[in-house]
Amino acid sequence: MTAGPDATQGGPLAVIAGGGTLPSALADAAAAQGRAVHVIGIRGEADAKISRFPHTWLKWGEVGKLFATLEGLGCRDLVIIGSVSRPDLANVRFDFGAIKNLPFLLGLGVGGDDQVLSSVVRFLEGKGYRVCGAGEVAPELLAAEGTLGDKAPSPDDCADIETGFRVVSALGRLDVGQAAVVVKGRVLAVEAAEGTDAMLVRCAELRKGGRRRGPAGVLIKAPKPGQEERVDLPTIGPETVEMAARAGLAGIAVAAGRVLIADRDATIAVAGEHGLFLIGQKLARDQDV
Repeated sequence: MTAGPDATQGGPLAVIAGGGTLPSALADAAAAQGRAVHVIGIRGEADAKISRFPHTWLKWGEVGKLFATLEGLGCRDLVIIGSVSRPDLANVRFDFGAIKNLPFLLGLGVGGDDQVLSSVVRFLEGKGYRVCGAGEVAPELLAAEGTLGDKAPSPDDCADIETGFRVVSALGRLDVGQAAVVVKGRVLAVEAAEGTDAMLVRCAELRKGGRRRGPAGVLIKAPKPGQEERVDLPTIGPETVEMAARAGLAGIAVAAGRVLIADRDATIAVAGEHGLFLIGQKLARDQDV
């Protein structure tokens, strides 16, 4: 296993937690390596189960409390992981620490997701913190290369996979999305601001009216070219597989080593139950596939 950040430097690892199971899984992985961990949960986003770790709860806008917590812990290393909704800054109650950084925070309302997240990383690094990628701390959370489970893609599926990665690469260069659905060479849907789940709902609706003879097509997920992968890796989990099955797809292909799998065993098991393949494909960094 690849070692995470050096446990002898930087105090505890701070895990800034959004929603889902990944923050707890990452904290478990870091603790198993002997690293002290403190989870900082965003209220309204993070799962209550983070309370089994040493933790602090923060509301959106409590920037001063965040830095006070990190300084109190002697923490210099942090990971940002889990799903979040971009807050409406008009409804955020800023503390004094936020007010001191108000020009930066107001700037977060402008630009695409990747621009916003890259700005957050630069801001934290400018304050002297080291932002670690989830894969650096817990590489076992990343999709491995090759078939995950018992079913492999057919030759037609492989053609759809290649088309799908080219589509996602093109989308990503415009900071649009990280996923697409391709069915028998046809691009059925691309992900935009609504996210992968809503895209798959659209696919299910589109295919209801068609003549469908068994599962066909692939969901593809990969990071955008040039994306700040330390804080914004694409993610799949059991719910993704369930929705892909409802959309009548044959399987899911992701960029190996660059996509997180939430509840890995359950994700593979659900794919098997529905007869879907799940595969990780190695891509070159910023490859124009």
